[in-house]
Amino acid sequence: MRHRKVGRKLSRVASHRWAMLRNMVTSLFQHERIETTEAKAKELRKLAEKMITLAKRGDLHARRQVLEVVRDKKIVKRLFDEIATRYREVNGGYTRIIKLGIRRGDGAPTALIELVKKAETK
Repeated sequence: MRHRKVGRKLSRVASHRWAMLRNMVTSLFQHERIETTEAKAKELRKLAEKMITLAKRGDLHARRQVLEVVRDKKIVKRLFDEIATRYREVNGGYTRIIKLGIRRGDGAPTALIELVKKAETK
């Protein structure tokens, strides 16, 4: 039984799944949108929202926690300086998943995951 077992396995062992999600979250913060399967996008959303929440905190411990996940120091700097300030007044809901349809090669449902652009209010 799967009671209280959270998360998808994505047909991978734990180390491969963790490495893939780390690469995907780094790419998401670099390009602000990536195309992947729906299941991967839903798992990626959890990790990306947590990283943005840590970046909004902005202290040294939060930066070190993000550096354990995000692979590039330049991307971490951008996350803390640009992306976190964009969502300073927002509590959650930093990403959006748009379903794209079925992939031709293997029939997998694909989706676009992107960072939501917050309207500037002045």
